[in-house]
Amino acid sequence: MRPRPLLAALILVAVAALSAQVPAAELPEWMAGCWRLESGARVVEEMWMSPAGGVMLGVGRTVSNGRAVDHEFMQIRGDAGRVVFVANPSGQPEASFQMIKSGAREVVFQNPAHDFPQRVMYRLQDGTLTGRIEGTQNGKPRSADFPMRKVACP
Repeated sequence: MRPRPLLAALILVAVAALSAQVPAAELPEWMAGCWRLESGARVVEEMWMSPAGGVMLGVGRTVSNGRAVDHEFMQIRGDAGRVVFVANPSGQPEASFQMIKSGAREVVFQNPAHDFPQRVMYRLQDGTLTGRIEGTQNGKPRSADFPMRKVACP
């Protein structure tokens, strides 16, 4: 008896969907909510949905002098049995970073092959969610911190 192509394709899709599921305990639920950094005329905001279906979805934007100058769509999800942070920043190609550390209030993702940043981190401490990017750019170490306070979601 020959395997049916449609049945085989459906089984492959089901296996892929199941392998992409991440237990909620592995996702940083403590990041869920709306976060804001104000620095002079610049406002950085991130909104993270609570984990559901094995994924957390996030969106960010930067407004400077009343004008949106940057935005980013983000995911934290399963990919081939590992947890990844997927970033789709404005004007740049999508990039994926693998989780290398996860704790009660800290998560670190890394992609050594990415131009910059090579690491993306989030840490919650004393009511402040600090996003940090770091790595090497043009042969020199570089980093940036984004300490954000929780705000009411619009």
